[in-house]
Amino acid sequence: MPAIRLRGYRIIIFTSMGKKKKPSIPSSTIVLNKKARHDYHLEDDFEAGIALEGWEVKSLRAGRAQLKESYVIIRQGELYLFGAHFSPLPSASTHVHADPTRSRKLLLNRREIDRLKGAVDRSGYTIVPLSLYWKKGRVKLKIALAKGKKMYDKRASIKQREWDRDKQRLLKAGSR
Repeated sequence: MPAIRLRGYRIIIFTSMGKKKKPSIPSSTIVLNKKARHDYHLEDDFEAGIALEGWEVKSLRAGRAQLKESYVIIRQGELYLFGAHFSPLPSASTHVHADPTRSRKLLLNRREIDRLKGAVDRSGYTIVPLSLYWKKGRVKLKIALAKGKKMYDKRASIKQREWDRDKQRLLKAGSR
């Protein structure tokens, strides 16, 4: 505790007792698909590279992407991202026709693709995109093997989340 002496008197300066703020580090996450966690039971997740064009990378740097209604399909032994919307920048090149919802090829190892294909074909799973982020200057897509939730599962998860929130409030109030 810092203290200052001034002609025989001691003046104590109190500093804030709260948590110290960390310096803000720019997040590498571009966009999250929060709806996927609400609609699906997520089993395994994988990190996939994504084949992009130049204007798409520029729009991702500006944070202009949506994964809400997107999904992943397997076509001819390769994975493709459908329904993702990358809004082109107004300053994009005029000679390139930008298609914001085109299908984009995902880059995974053959072993991972075979594992995903087997689970989708046999067990009734689906592949959903979870997040889009930067890793070492490259764009990565986190995908998950998922099973759809029923309506009562969604209600149960909402009820559990609210109970956890109330429990934290009670514990916080009891510790004061």
